[in-house]
Amino acid sequence: MKLKNQLYKILVIPVAALLMGGCKIGKQYTRPQIDLPSTLDSTSVDTASIGDYPWEQLYTDTILQQLIQKTLDNNKDMLIAAAKVKELAAMKRIDYANLFPQVGLKFYAEQEGEDHGGGHYKSDDQYDIKLGVTWEIDLWGNLRWAKDKSMAEFMGSIENQRALKMSLVAQVAQSYFELVALDNELSIVKKTVDARRESLHLARIRYEGGLTSETAFRQAQVELARTATLVPDLEKKITLKQNEIAFLAGEYPHDIKRTVLPEDVIHAASLPVGLPSSLLERRPDVRQAEQAVIAANAAVGIAYTNMFPKLTLTASHGSENEELSHLFKSPHYLLAGTILQPIFAMGKNRAMLKAKKAACEQAAYAYEKVVLNAFKDAYNAIAEYNKVKEIYETRLRLEQSSKITLDLAQLQYINGVIGYMDLLDAQRGYLDAQIGLSNAVRDKQITMVNLYKALGGGWQ
Repeated sequence: MKLKNQLYKILVIPVAALLMGGCKIGKQYTRPQIDLPSTLDSTSVDTASIGDYPWEQLYTDTILQQLIQKTLDNNKDMLIAAAKVKELAAMKRIDYANLFPQVGLKFYAEQEGEDHGGGHYKSDDQYDIKLGVTWEIDLWGNLRWAKDKSMAEFMGSIENQRALKMSLVAQVAQSYFELVALDNELSIVKKTVDARRESLHLARIRYEGGLTSETAFRQAQVELARTATLVPDLEKKITLKQNEIAFLAGEYPHDIKRTVLPEDVIHAASLPVGLPSSLLERRPDVRQAEQAVIAANAAVGIAYTNMFPKLTLTASHGSENEELSHLFKSPHYLLAGTILQPIFAMGKNRAMLKAKKAACEQAAYAYEKVVLNAFKDAYNAIAEYNKVKEIYETRLRLEQSSKITLDLAQLQYINGVIGYMDLLDAQRGYLDAQIGLSNAVRDKQITMVNLYKALGGGWQ
């Protein structure tokens, strides 16, 4: 009968604790209410979005694809983010394990001799072997809140990794297009320098022949020198841009392979951008901010449940004896429960609860800010995309008109109809128009990059 009562106690206490452990008090997470715009683009209400396309489908240049893939594989920030995910995955496993009993095995051996007063030596050895179980019963959901918090932090690290990938894809693509445009600008300037040399040669002949003043000849020298100074500056920019791309790819500075700038980039009249709600689901920075709110809300739950009693069960079973040979003949068991109730701590627990609530409020405002920034990025990118074609067409017309003006000015200068300053103005106008057109082609490529990034594209 006595043994039956002991078994009854051993079984009933944990079962009762488990039934009590079904309670999880505290405010459950709800997404902050945000009034979203009805559409992202007035010309499109399609639920599809180019953000759903893989980046390989958007960037078809094989050299650029290789650079992006190399960056995603070797970029140090990406490697750090991946290691952070591993760290928080392990931390999540720890908080999950705290929900279950902790089992341990203890073996203890002690050899002791006593001789009080002399001539009365006595051996007092001790040998123990025990299997112990410790279990904190989650009465109020404290441990489950901790598990939710670590899960949200883990998911936040994954979203951070995705956001970093999205940014790196866009950063490499933009830097690559800028590098190609710098190559084209350098080519334009070098051709202009050659044209300036021819103009200087012509000005020298006309000056020596008494057809023009020395001022025109000297001005031709100045203009050649001024244009030539653009070459080393552009070469410096190209080198720095190559170093930037190499750094992103996790490599030491080296020459970057690239293609030439196309004459034009064809943009579709309109692209699917998706609905406002899809932007919240696509952009990993928004998802990361929401995970931060979930983690902050769980921290409030932890602080709240810390004000309630905690119950810890301890059980052990084994043997203990003064003789090692008789160790397993002396059974021993222990079942104990400890209740810890915070009584007086100068308001520390309540202050902690207030602090966590304030931190949760900050996280909610930060989430709303990230959402606002996401919509600002999307609207800006859509506006740039819709206008860049018009900008390109105006600069193309300007370049064509400047070329005709320059050809006419050169002919008139040779025939003595206009002076050198008029020719110089035409030359400067054509150079600026060429560079402007080159930058317009670059901007058409970059607007696609910005739109793709703003809509959350670049990761799968």
